[in-house]
Amino acid sequence: MTATGPRTTPGAVDVVALGESMVTFLPTRPGRLADVPSFDRSIGGAESNVACMLAAAGHSARWVSRVGDDGFGDHLVETIGAYGVDVTAVRRDPARPTGVYFRTAGDRATDAHEVAYYRAGSAASAMSPATVDLPAARAGRVLHLSGITAALSADCLGLLRELTAPRPGRPLISFDVNHRSRLWRDGEGAAVLLELARAADVVFVGEDEAEEAWGVTGGPEAVRALLPEPGLLVVKEGARGATLFGANRAPSPGTFVPALTVDVVATTGAGDAFAAGFLSATLRGLPPRQRLRHGHLWAAAALTVPGDLATPPARDHADRLAALDGTAWGTLRLGPGWTAATEGADEEERTP
Repeated sequence: MTATGPRTTPGAVDVVALGESMVTFLPTRPGRLADVPSFDRSIGGAESNVACMLAAAGHSARWVSRVGDDGFGDHLVETIGAYGVDVTAVRRDPARPTGVYFRTAGDRATDAHEVAYYRAGSAASAMSPATVDLPAARAGRVLHLSGITAALSADCLGLLRELTAPRPGRPLISFDVNHRSRLWRDGEGAAVLLELARAADVVFVGEDEAEEAWGVTGGPEAVRALLPEPGLLVVKEGARGATLFGANRAPSPGTFVPALTVDVVATTGAGDAFAAGFLSATLRGLPPRQRLRHGHLWAAAALTVPGDLATPPARDHADRLAALDGTAWGTLRLGPGWTAATEGADEEERTP
């Protein structure tokens, strides 16, 4: 890895994202799951979200996973492929189903939110070094993984350990910690996530999840002290912003960029969008501050739509906004539909 971005391998795609995607059922109106009469079908998956947004932005992206030999598996492969993602390495499992989940219309951050997962024994939970196309997974400039996959099964954890192990020609490993305490039943989650994060090149972790998983308090610098190994460490600080620690592992305050003011529709998928925006800027060799700003802008795209997936802003539009001076960036306010803005709309997006 270099300070400007990942090295290029001849014939490689820009990003490979490996992980489970599920068919998502979103309620047609607010209320308890017990009361909602009907649902709209969508898709959800941290890694496939990243792949879809990157492909929509013009990067070459591949999704590697397993789905059931069923209609839901067809829907996932067709929908993700329609974003321009290469799905040729997705394998079908005739004995295990595609995972699905239902959620209420409320914000996931509230106690009123309900999620019902039906993913135990899914096709994706059977991913392992023996059941995944490893050459296809490794044929990217960046390989994006998350802690969710490691929690699905012992085989999935073995796969992530295989992919993150040091080896000649290993792609740049991007790892989103994505701590989900409900997925870890054996109490080993914290140690496993720390192990995988330390083996990665680029790590995304929320300040709140670092405290929940590892008991780390004291701000981004404390998280960096726990994770000195990754060449790039992004500590997300919620509505405050995010801090990037770079390849210089000597003690430093890092690069901080405040978050944008956003008229939030739903928070689902914002973390995946941030990772996609940051990786897009990294692939382009943009400087640290611009990488964080693109992460914030892509997260804003997800925050202003109701589903898991959002269309990223056009590159020229995002570049103009990312180039604003500090005062203009601080007064920027984004709402639903902002990604469709055209040339000259920057002024209209600023808070009066």
